[in-house]
Amino acid sequence: MTRRINKAVFPVAGLGSRFLPATKASPKEMLPVVDKPLIQYAVEEAAAAGITDMIFVTGRNKRAIEDHFDSVPELEAALQAKGRADLLDLVHGVLPAGCRCIYLRQAEPLGLGHAVLCAQPVVGEEPFAVLLADDLMVSTPPATAQLAAGFEREGCSILAVEDVPREQTGSYGIVSPSGATGAGDEMLPIGHIVEKPAPAQAPSTLGVIGRYVLTPAIFPLLAAAQPGRGGEIQLTDGIAALLGRERVLAMKVKGRRYDCGSKLGYLMATMDLGLAHQEVGAAFSDYLRRRGA
Repeated sequence: MTRRINKAVFPVAGLGSRFLPATKASPKEMLPVVDKPLIQYAVEEAAAAGITDMIFVTGRNKRAIEDHFDSVPELEAALQAKGRADLLDLVHGVLPAGCRCIYLRQAEPLGLGHAVLCAQPVVGEEPFAVLLADDLMVSTPPATAQLAAGFEREGCSILAVEDVPREQTGSYGIVSPSGATGAGDEMLPIGHIVEKPAPAQAPSTLGVIGRYVLTPAIFPLLAAAQPGRGGEIQLTDGIAALLGRERVLAMKVKGRRYDCGSKLGYLMATMDLGLAHQEVGAAFSDYLRRRGA
């Protein structure tokens, strides 16, 4: 099995119900943070890790994602005619150079594990990354590049984790480490994983966040998985079964995660990335200072 990650899976079929009514007719992955939608941040992160095949597992009302990464001849011609080379470069750069988009359909909302399983015909027998776009990661090197480098060294599935408040364990898959590797506490062998445990039952406070590198051995386990919480096939259950067959590591990725699946996390990302934005950051900072923020 190759140790190079060439393919990334983006499960984007979710309903985005926490952002209704904004997501009634528009995908949550297209919510903009300053001037780019969440899905573009994720694709750029994958490309920065050397990934070339972007596999989107879509559902109903997700056509805007396909349109975003497609060419728009009328817009490009209009910008060319107006001499707006700067904007034309932005449009041409939406899909990173050397990358291609592949779209698959998840016909029913059967959970994250099922969405990942839908990508099997394209992923085949290769290791692959999974990126959840509503976890916006800001880090150097990018989070997916950190996981890909770890996979090149270790040759096994790696989950990105971070310490979460114990009262929030019911919102995460929680891993129980079984020791440490030579990489210190950055890479931890996983002994057990449980989906959204109550705080009192959580085996640790290491929560899985929306970045994974997985081996293709996960696919038959997801295919055999029984529906769990909410009648969905949980990726966590597939990983739990994988632990019985292969080594799986947890990595504490360096950087900052914004939970843009929540309104508060989305607002925090918008403010922080707005302050760091080359075009508007200084003016935005002045505005907040005048408001006494």
